[in-house]
Amino acid sequence: MDTLKRRLLDFVIYFALWLLLTWSLDWQGVVVGAILAVLFALALSGLLPKGAERLFSPVRWFWAIMHLLSLLFWIIVANFDVLYRVLHPNLPIRPGIVKIKTTLKSDEAKAFLANSITLTPGTLTIDIIDDWLYIHWINVHESLEDAEAITRDIAGRFEVTLRRVFD
Repeated sequence: MDTLKRRLLDFVIYFALWLLLTWSLDWQGVVVGAILAVLFALALSGLLPKGAERLFSPVRWFWAIMHLLSLLFWIIVANFDVLYRVLHPNLPIRPGIVKIKTTLKSDEAKAFLANSITLTPGTLTIDIIDDWLYIHWINVHESLEDAEAITRDIAGRFEVTLRRVFD
């Protein structure tokens, strides 16, 4: 029974993906999509990670949208910060590599955090080792010993929403 439930969930996900990609509800496209979704669900059962049913939680979608809006805001803010540093006559930068500790548990959440940090101008995630992220930062203004302050400045704004999406 568990395998049938899993394959049905896989079918729903594959069929929804087909509908999103084709963006058409004509009967031929729906039939082809349903047939392909059945074939994929039978052939690739178990390919999707466990807990994929969480994809259908409206609360998680809400927080994912909130994360995207927050990310967009911080990308704009960071763009102006980098623009200021580039146009300033003294070029006020102090680049360095900092180490921050994340409280996120899943690998997916850590990957999204690393990508969110990298998408923000002035920061680049270099590596993730366990709960530690190594980040190249354009302007290290905190003491390198104060990992909590650095974590708040770089990752704190993203961890709040990502925790609600993934954990």
